[in-house]
Amino acid sequence: MGPLSGIRVLELAGIGPGPFAAMLLADLGAEVLRIQRPGSEVDPRDMTHRGKSVLHLDLRDAADRTHFAELASQADILIEGFRPGVMERLGFGPEDLRRGNPRLVYGRMTGWGQDGPLARSAGHDLTYIALSGLLSALGGRGEPPSPPLNLVGDYGGGALFLAFGLLAARLRAERTGRGDVVDAAILDSANLFAGIFHSLAERGRWTGEPGTNLIDGGAPFYNVYRCKDGLDIAVAPLEPQFHEVFAARLGDEAPEVPDRSDPAVWPELKARYAALFATRERDEWCRLFEGSDACVAPVLTFAEAPHHPQNVARKAYDIRGAEIRPRPAPRFAEAGSPVLEPPVVLARDAEAGWPAATRRRGWSR
Repeated sequence: MGPLSGIRVLELAGIGPGPFAAMLLADLGAEVLRIQRPGSEVDPRDMTHRGKSVLHLDLRDAADRTHFAELASQADILIEGFRPGVMERLGFGPEDLRRGNPRLVYGRMTGWGQDGPLARSAGHDLTYIALSGLLSALGGRGEPPSPPLNLVGDYGGGALFLAFGLLAARLRAERTGRGDVVDAAILDSANLFAGIFHSLAERGRWTGEPGTNLIDGGAPFYNVYRCKDGLDIAVAPLEPQFHEVFAARLGDEAPEVPDRSDPAVWPELKARYAALFATRERDEWCRLFEGSDACVAPVLTFAEAPHHPQNVARKAYDIRGAEIRPRPAPRFAEAGSPVLEPPVVLARDAEAGWPAATRRRGWSR
């Protein structure tokens, strides 16, 4: 059984971070029941649906409202991602549901948070991280910021912090008998990430100009280079001892640099590295550095990644024909690991109460 076996999670259908957080809990053994509007599609190819049961309910229909209230009275955790006030208008806000279930942990996933001047405004990952300062740092020197994949805000700052908060509140409920309301705002989490760079700047270790710092592409020894075949390689021997290994593997081809820690020499050194890596194909370079602490790796595509020997050895992916699914993380030595399953759609007129169909199946040791 998984470490969250027996925990009941009621998820109101949404997009992005809310469903992903619920999937993380399902991956660890929680019984996740996803509530969707009648007629809405349940796509088994959507990774965030895995391990869940799905029930179609209309929260404006009297019978379905009664059914939902019964489910909420038995849930340990609820996840919703509507704009502030929507659940209250439906009569299913935190006060409404926790009145009958004081142990309920009520998770609220939004971009801006439950209050403040932007609370009811629309937004997306890009706009959330824009207000944190993070987006300003994601670009090359003298260039406008480059929109990243929506991992920093939606999934790193949204889903992971929501799941973390839900489990912390659940632990508290175990001790006190009282649940909590978890206000998970992507902007708050992005601000927390940005705090690392505030701290670096206060110590004189961050310039504020993109592409001029140690870990933002400014340093030639923490960068990505295009190879002869048009493929890319990641080069990251930050520490002196790893850079020594890197230079030793390059041998006579290693550029001579008086002081690699001097940012003044970085542009010239970067140009030399770019010219050097363009002389061989990516896999040739990988073979040169293989088995060493040079901190060099091929930049793999999504299609290539599952077949890398490290991922194969770790059984990191579940591959079934054309479907490629990463296995859950982290891994537990004693709690077991799940067999990934598609969502189970329950009949709308199923008996009220927590469905037996949500009980996790397929857990192995």
